[in-house]
Amino acid sequence: MARVQFSAVLITLNEEHNLEACLKALSQVTDDIVIIDGDSVDKTADIAKKYQAQFIKHEWLGYAQTKNLGHQYAKHDWILSIDADEVLSSALIKKLQTLRLQKDTVYLLDRMTNFCGQWIKHCGWYPDWKLRLFHKDQARWEGDYVHETLVPDTDCEKIKLDGVLEHYSYKSHQDHLDRNAKYAKLAAKEWVAKGRKIGLLKRWFAPSFRFFKTYILRLGFLDGQAGCVISKHDAILVKRKMEYYDELKRG
Repeated sequence: MARVQFSAVLITLNEEHNLEACLKALSQVTDDIVIIDGDSVDKTADIAKKYQAQFIKHEWLGYAQTKNLGHQYAKHDWILSIDADEVLSSALIKKLQTLRLQKDTVYLLDRMTNFCGQWIKHCGWYPDWKLRLFHKDQARWEGDYVHETLVPDTDCEKIKLDGVLEHYSYKSHQDHLDRNAKYAKLAAKEWVAKGRKIGLLKRWFAPSFRFFKTYILRLGFLDGQAGCVISKHDAILVKRKMEYYDELKRG
């Protein structure tokens, strides 16, 4: 029986520093790469052309809906969803090259994040299993703000694949803070839209507890200085969510 092919789908916006490594790995496992681009002004389009990817410019619809849009352009029925700053490890490439895809099944990849040159194995960051390989008729992305989630049909079996999905996400401490600020704003918008309330106890203790949770309960201290920095940034993220929430409520 011939191996079932899959398409790789990703969204981009000025990803010239990440995209080359991502596409180089993807080209070893698929003959169809679909990129939905949010009007990049760097060399993203040139890199996509080098790897013969479908490159579609489209207005931003939000994370979930933009990813779902990419499914419409896929040549194959099976989708591997990946971000531009993620790279298939050699072990994961080998697994995907021989994988026999089964209907009524979704596949999880184990993502490991690189923080300023260091692989983070604690802080709640790893293991980090993500649903990423699926039949496009049996799963779709949902979520209006941030934390888009792939929701498969209820009868789908979940299978974890060997190998690591390498996530080259944060190049500097400031990069992490800047992106946290972006996510904090989106989370605050979601809180307001859902009518969520913030009690006094949460305002007083949530940032400190988040540091404790990341650094102690999630063993962030085992990641050394990086674990301490990530824990501090987590506390700042919680504080910023509430600050942005208050700004929105004030109009």
